[in-house]
Amino acid sequence: MEKKPLYRKINTRTWGVRHNDYTGEYRHQRHTKAVINCDAPRESMHGTRRYGFDYTPLYKFLLSRVGRRWDEVFSEAVARLDSPEPVFWMVALRESEQKDYVRTDESSYFSGLFVDDQGLLAIVAPELTAENMATFCHCCTHSFNGIPYGQRKD
Repeated sequence: MEKKPLYRKINTRTWGVRHNDYTGEYRHQRHTKAVINCDAPRESMHGTRRYGFDYTPLYKFLLSRVGRRWDEVFSEAVARLDSPEPVFWMVALRESEQKDYVRTDESSYFSGLFVDDQGLLAIVAPELTAENMATFCHCCTHSFNGIPYGQRKD
């Protein structure tokens, strides 16, 4: 039995979807007759970023495997992913890379993870919960490990 992948494809072609890249600056200049001083050479309009993937199932998978052997968790995760890179957005292999929490979306946060000296997956700040997370803006509903906090008051 094949297990489900640890990512989802999301719609990126909907009108108004933005991806925090340079939206429109070059687009509005390329067909003008004015001479534009641009140091960058004219390049392909195809970017190198890969949009349209939601890795929330991966983050929940990693949190559910805290306390287990890292080698086993990593091999299972990579077998169910399109590339191993998203694992390391949440898991730090070196002490200098450890973070208490990781921002995965506009208002979604997950606990930072690391591999301890015994080779086990562990949480960087286990005392951190949704109740004691700071709200960074009052207009959005934030979530920490999938639990909403800082809900909007209408």
